[in-house]
Amino acid sequence: MPALGEDVIEATVSRWLKQVGDRIAAGEPLVEISTGKVAFEVPADTSGHLREIRIPAGTTVPAGSVIALIEPSVAVPS
Repeated sequence: MPALGEDVIEATVSRWLKQVGDRIAAGEPLVEISTGKVAFEVPADTSGHLREIRIPAGTTVPAGSVIALIEPSVAVPS
């Protein structure tokens, strides 16, 4: 869960846009979250495969919480 500003201390995971095992590119929308005022998509911060979703949709968590794990892509030497 990204830092959301000084006055926002928690947010709710509204829905996951990717599922475990999906390939994700850095910057691609990963999850939709909502605060009391706004809903928005959060992009992946790295490329790889979504390894684990730690926080299910409908759950409210503190800003800065780990909500998922992305296994980085490993370049294959040629």
